[in-house]
Amino acid sequence: MSLAKRFLEANVRMTPQRALIMDVILSSNDHPDAEEIYIRARQKSDQASIATTYRTLTVLSEAGMIQKLHMQDGKARYEAQRADHNHLIDSESGKIHEFKDKRLDNLLKKIALEMGYDVVNVKLDVEGKKRGDVECGCIQIKIY
Repeated sequence: MSLAKRFLEANVRMTPQRALIMDVILSSNDHPDAEEIYIRARQKSDQASIATTYRTLTVLSEAGMIQKLHMQDGKARYEAQRADHNHLIDSESGKIHEFKDKRLDNLLKKIALEMGYDVVNVKLDVEGKKRGDVECGCIQIKIY
């Protein structure tokens, strides 16, 4: 989906700075914090400022275009909004494992149905401590 269409669907005015920040987030293969987003934006354009970066992250997050992830180190990290994965966060290293699991999806749908609801969206962050040298058993998309 084009940047212009994303902004239009979210009913957010697209400015050059907002488009730049959104492009940085969309092109990230990790979950950057605000300072990392600012640094990457500055590498693409000298128009970026740290204040504009923070304001834009707030606007994009409130509009549902990006997701703000609250981490145990106190830093917020960001990713483009999408409903196709969950997070398993290593409590010791802070690494974020993205995963999908149909069993979990089905269980959540069953629970919601039993409570009289249909699942519209799921945002699940699980924090865990790795057990020894056991390989990660999640259905990994990416690890950051």
